[in-house]
Amino acid sequence: MTLPRVLLVLGLAAALVGGSVLVVERLVSRPTVSPVPTASVARTPVRGLDVSNWQGNVKWTDVKKQGPAFAYIKATLGTDFRSPYFSQQYKGATAIGLVRGAYHFALPLRSGGARQADFFVAHGGGWSRDGRTLPGALDIEFNPYSARSGRPEYRKNQCYSMTPAAMRGWIRAFLARYHQRTGRHAVIYTTTSWWKACTGNDREFAATSPLWIARYQSSVVGPLPAGWTRHTFWQHSSTGPFPGDSNVFNGTAADLRKLALG
Repeated sequence: MTLPRVLLVLGLAAALVGGSVLVVERLVSRPTVSPVPTASVARTPVRGLDVSNWQGNVKWTDVKKQGPAFAYIKATLGTDFRSPYFSQQYKGATAIGLVRGAYHFALPLRSGGARQADFFVAHGGGWSRDGRTLPGALDIEFNPYSARSGRPEYRKNQCYSMTPAAMRGWIRAFLARYHQRTGRHAVIYTTTSWWKACTGNDREFAATSPLWIARYQSSVVGPLPAGWTRHTFWQHSSTGPFPGDSNVFNGTAADLRKLALG
């Protein structure tokens, strides 16, 4: 996940593995941590984390001591990157009893939404009605490659130089295919500013997709994208208390289990 958790590609290493190009990112310049929020979420916060390849092998026994209830783990990016740490992270979260799910980092110019949804489902993004698996999440946000050159998304603006209509079409295709493959509506992770700029503040997806909002600058969630009257997850810190990013679920532990059950 990137801006406002600013993700910049400092070095893009491309390695051909079986004909696939593996993209390597680097995280830089993270905002200061805000305290664990309590306003505008459940009275007793149901806390969780999200991790990616940048956290490597997570020490889940240490994480357990901090009392999280859930975790989202990055599985894929575009159609040519699979997190090499996904298995360790997902199995580790399962082993300590967390409700957990996977997320996909979208690269809209690299391939179509349906194709990326297929890639995600094939490599960790599926869902099962076991009460412990959260619906997959689509991480759709600022283009982290705007300063690079050589690939379709490089040297493009924050919206990948796509019109709002084209971006809405891409998201619609991803969500429809994910629902077709899993029977669940994917969670949408985004920021309000990106959603306004790149989808035209579209309301279409709020009726079905839970919202995972990223905002680090305040102790309250603040304005949401159009259509959503409430958020489901709030990513409020990139510097602790958990590895990766720290989140709060907007509800009770029982509500979290209901979301997992579908």
